[in-house]
Amino acid sequence: MVYQPVNAVLAGRRNSPADPKIGLPPLAVYSPIHYQELPELFMDFICSLTGKSPSTIGFGSEGALTKAPFNALWPVIDLNNALVSAILTGYAGFTTSAGWVGPRFRVDHDISMLAPEIWCRMRVHERDPEFLKANGYLEKVDDFCLDGRTILASRLGYRITALFVERFLGRIFETPDMVFTEEMLRPEKQDLDQFAAGVDAIAEAQKRVAEQYFEDGSIEAACPPLRALLHIMALGSWEGASVEDPAVRALFTRESLLASDWYRARLCAKQTRDIALWKRHLAALEAFEASGIKTAPIDIAARLAYARQQLARARCPEYLEELGGTIGGDPCVAGL
Repeated sequence: MVYQPVNAVLAGRRNSPADPKIGLPPLAVYSPIHYQELPELFMDFICSLTGKSPSTIGFGSEGALTKAPFNALWPVIDLNNALVSAILTGYAGFTTSAGWVGPRFRVDHDISMLAPEIWCRMRVHERDPEFLKANGYLEKVDDFCLDGRTILASRLGYRITALFVERFLGRIFETPDMVFTEEMLRPEKQDLDQFAAGVDAIAEAQKRVAEQYFEDGSIEAACPPLRALLHIMALGSWEGASVEDPAVRALFTRESLLASDWYRARLCAKQTRDIALWKRHLAALEAFEASGIKTAPIDIAARLAYARQQLARARCPEYLEELGGTIGGDPCVAGL
């Protein structure tokens, strides 16, 4: 069998220009393909901001990972799990645009369909963000001043360059620069005021959503890197540090996570949960055996032996080492 691993997952985002008739701010500030490091990416995931589309009434936020309104648990629990998973796997946060790129270019889902064609023609090492940054295929979007105020454009992360277009879209098109023009790669060149207003709207929405975690008390359940991020989104800093501070960035590294007490607590919570699970399995099998019901195809004795073996394994101190590298379990819901 030839295995085809999934080694790239690109999220999508819906953008839309301003609509003064119904008071919607602009959101079309992203170029066709962006890359965000985990702090900026999770600011987006926490907020889950969407532009106007046929399936939504307009510009707004649905909360953590878009399902907060339908979640029986605090949204912070899903965010903890998602962040730990992203850190452990080295997730590369590439996103593609749908709807609009800047206020002048309507693209609908064309880029969403084009992105797989681009990515499948890139070698695995060419998809590495560090390779792309080092070789000029990605450029960082920086904060800038406009009319005396700071526009937090760095929240957008990195975007593809003309060199990216030439190298990688050139594997599909004869004239790739006609597909993604300079004005699409840098939407602020279409309308700087609209671009600034869009970034302001994003930062304002992120602040508003983050404040909800303080209001309901769930900030206390956030893992340390997520807690730092929520403070920065809501209050502008965490222990006096901005999101660019090396101490903050270090919280999002695999090395920091694996060495942390809070990650160890997640593994302990998972062990406790697994012990309880195998106890329930064993009790159910023993109750079934005691019932005297005859089920010839089912080897109850073998299942009992397996359940006892797994319970003994879960109880061993070494089991924590086996769990290393997994997302573990959230201590806030360890009893579930």
